[in-house]
Amino acid sequence: MSVVQIKNLNRRLDCLALEATKELNRTCGHELWRTLGFDAFDGLEDSERRATANYYYGQWQTVKELQDTLN
Repeated sequence: MSVVQIKNLNRRLDCLALEATKELNRTCGHELWRTLGFDAFDGLEDSERRATANYYYGQWQTVKELQDTLN
């Protein structure tokens, strides 16, 4: 990959991480998910909110792993 492609990919990954972070904060109502992981939202009573949190947490984890690999 060229330097420009890597920079563009990093920018897109940053956007995905920001989206996931905002959605997780909104869904959970707090930022404890950063330290607790799945435990922070597995206790949510609303199954739709729990599914949304699981989706965005998976997205957030994937982005972080890709960023760690690229850097």
